[in-house]
Amino acid sequence: MSVEIAGEAAPGFSLTRLERVSARRVDHDWAWARDNAEAIDRNWQRRKAKTPGLFDGPVYLASACAVMDGACEASLFEVPYSRFIAFRDAGVPDALVANAFAAIVPHSRDGAVLLGAMGAHTANAGQIYFPCGTPDPGDLREDGTVDLAGSAVREFLEETGLTLPDGAEEEWVLLRGDGQLAFLRPVRFDSDAETLKARIEAHRGGEDEPELAHSIIARSRTDIDAARMPGFVQAYLASVFPE
Repeated sequence: MSVEIAGEAAPGFSLTRLERVSARRVDHDWAWARDNAEAIDRNWQRRKAKTPGLFDGPVYLASACAVMDGACEASLFEVPYSRFIAFRDAGVPDALVANAFAAIVPHSRDGAVLLGAMGAHTANAGQIYFPCGTPDPGDLREDGTVDLAGSAVREFLEETGLTLPDGAEEEWVLLRGDGQLAFLRPVRFDSDAETLKARIEAHRGGEDEPELAHSIIARSRTDIDAARMPGFVQAYLASVFPE
């Protein structure tokens, strides 16, 4: 069963419905990162002092994104996490580069959307969004493609313990804005929101250091938290829930 997208994205974001999403690893000479190496290092030291568990591993950012006939292909290049987080902390100063990621958006049988508040040990502590992560070399396939769809499913399972329903349609919504390419796959589950929340909380309780501090149910626009939800989350919820 597909999920109804009732309206358009909130101001500052464009919404594109997609049937297919793909990505490919490319080489990219990132001038901004090269020119700001010292500032990037200072920002990383500041971040590490606040959150010692951060790891400066490789991740992917987007240097291009092409949409045609319901399909999208992104070009992704590899950078250390410290460069990515400095780019984001600086307010995404390079308009030619974007933070690209994919996420499963769980919709319940009774029309709610499930989200998670990030744990205190994470880089995004306290923020509320859909289970997701920045793609990395673990998502790279032998043919040079980056498996965004697989990344979304893996992150969703790791953070919530939920598996996708059999026969779940693979439809996507791309939200562009704030220097982000958010590839969201809405999935309708057969359980109600409270049941899904209880399953997520049970999964969290069994982890030594869960990514999520707790799960959250959104049922209407009144549940949009402008202080803690990133713009793409606010834009998506605004598109799903009517005025």
